[in-house]
Amino acid sequence: MTTPLVVVMVATSYPRFPGDSVGTFMEPIATSIAALGHEVHVVAPWHPLIRRPPVDRGVEFHFYRYAPLPALNVFGYAAAMHADTRLRGGAYIAAPLALASGWWMARRVARRYHASVMHAHWVVPGGVTAALAAPALPLVISLHGSDVFVAERFAPARRAARAVFRRAGFVTACSQDLAARAVHLGADPGRIKVVPYGVDTDRFRPDAAARSEHRSRIGVAGSALLVAAAGRLVSKKGFAYLVDAVAALPHAVLAVAGDGSLRDELQRRARTAGVHERVRFLGARTQDEVSALFAAADVIVTPSVRDDAGNVDGLPNVVMEALASGTALVTTTAGGIGAVVENGVTAVVVPERDPRSIAAAITLLGADEALRERLGRAARELVQRRFGWARTAEQLESAYRHALAFNSMGR
Repeated sequence: MTTPLVVVMVATSYPRFPGDSVGTFMEPIATSIAALGHEVHVVAPWHPLIRRPPVDRGVEFHFYRYAPLPALNVFGYAAAMHADTRLRGGAYIAAPLALASGWWMARRVARRYHASVMHAHWVVPGGVTAALAAPALPLVISLHGSDVFVAERFAPARRAARAVFRRAGFVTACSQDLAARAVHLGADPGRIKVVPYGVDTDRFRPDAAARSEHRSRIGVAGSALLVAAAGRLVSKKGFAYLVDAVAALPHAVLAVAGDGSLRDELQRRARTAGVHERVRFLGARTQDEVSALFAAADVIVTPSVRDDAGNVDGLPNVVMEALASGTALVTTTAGGIGAVVENGVTAVVVPERDPRSIAAAITLLGADEALRERLGRAARELVQRRFGWARTAEQLESAYRHALAFNSMGR
């Protein structure tokens, strides 16, 4: 596509400051599209932690305020749901206010900058907001996981998603699982494509200096086996099973970067299992801190599951980041993970919800340095070859082209 476009991205999350661990994929999506020569405007809810200039690397921000009380700042930024399984009470109050404010801002930005295409992230609420804000413009929807789950669980969201899918010129999903579920909800199978996330291989990479420095910083002895994990502390991440696995690993220390609704519950679980002295809950960490932790680790574990409510990640960023780090990975096939890892080649794949298998995999890797190095090297080569953000941007640009053509045919 040679003609520069004006792209209005409607989202509910975006890294609030450089290195933020919330909505991490949104920043490289936006900046990579801008790097192709397109004008990019991001419309997203305001948050107290936002520390961004008006324009950054070709992306212009339009944050809208919606909450009359500080306690109602729960729209977006992974704050609306408890453990990613049910909506918080405050979200029911905040959502109508945020939807109205988001619609007004998206409409204003689209008109002021003469938008060429609306790119909605998350079918609900982003797709609804974008469709209503600019009903005559081409619409692309990108699915990320929680949006499809909400549409499956709540009838009003399901009806809204179905209407927006009919309106969309093209839909992208970060995993085949999400794409299939979207088709079940009403997306046209002829106008949907799997577009996996990319990964920043400059930030996430092997780093011997970071290894020794970070291990010392978090109090891990040189002889200990350091197992690292990162992500929001919610059910679908599967951290409960990883904590249980540590009980069978007397020489291992587990360090988990991230925060969330289940922090207290996971800490109690570690105490009950008698491993609390060997489990470090590090809290929210920047992307640079997570990359240092991954470089310092002997093994990274992403024990993702389809939780009891049926929610599952599309393709967790942390999996791509672990692969890029060159550190041996233990993971499951939940959501879209199985499409990017190969057991015994780029990772050790274990069943979901199985602490014994997790412990066995970590034990295997801990005893075989050559295996760790081989898996880590193959994993990094894989993401360098197939999962750059520039490639993701090219596929999203193709989605814009399809949406423009769909719109020109009168839908």
